[in-house]
Amino acid sequence: MPTARERVRAEITGEITDAARRQLAEVGAAALSLRAVARELGMASSALYRYFPSRDDLLTRLIIDGYDALGAAAEAADDPTAAPLDRWLAVCRAVRAWAHAHPHEYALLYGSPVPGYSAPQDTIPAAARVGVVLGRVLGDAARAGALPDAAGGDAPGLVTEDARAVLGGEHPALDDAVRVRALLAWSSVYGTVSFELFGHLVGSVADGDRYFDRAMTELARMIGL
Repeated sequence: MPTARERVRAEITGEITDAARRQLAEVGAAALSLRAVARELGMASSALYRYFPSRDDLLTRLIIDGYDALGAAAEAADDPTAAPLDRWLAVCRAVRAWAHAHPHEYALLYGSPVPGYSAPQDTIPAAARVGVVLGRVLGDAARAGALPDAAGGDAPGLVTEDARAVLGGEHPALDDAVRVRALLAWSSVYGTVSFELFGHLVGSVADGDRYFDRAMTELARMIGL
């Protein structure tokens, strides 16, 4: 059980990150300021620095929290008893719904890089959570015999060992050619969401819901689902 001091620290940390997310909505990530966050909370800057020594530390926390929240939404949407295509669509819809509900946090994760900031390795596990869910759908489909036979792996060396583990693991139906298509589909989910969220589909798409479902279905077909 957390100590009283740990509970207080967690509560204040939550207040700081909530204020920082409001700053994201108001001024954007590039203008995020520890001093501004401290002013909003009525804290001395020196007190806030005990929780986040720099702006980059606060950004990293916001990024990890964002990835974790998005990953949790994807995980909650996945029903392992459903058909592979239905699972894929449910997860993709959850990503889109989270992005629409949290546009500024999504922009922090997948928008323009923040000048002067370089994300540390600590962000990678959280960033991979959605990919792990989509990879699980792919791997389960392979093990259930729901994928076409592998074409012989005509793209060797393009996918890292780490990515192979995420994208379904090892199975005769999963060669590097399939994994390349899966990685393309995974990145295209974010590309489609970003185009919509940042206004790039205005004037091109008449029905965003129908377009998204059709695009995600085409991606699933490309993989073999």
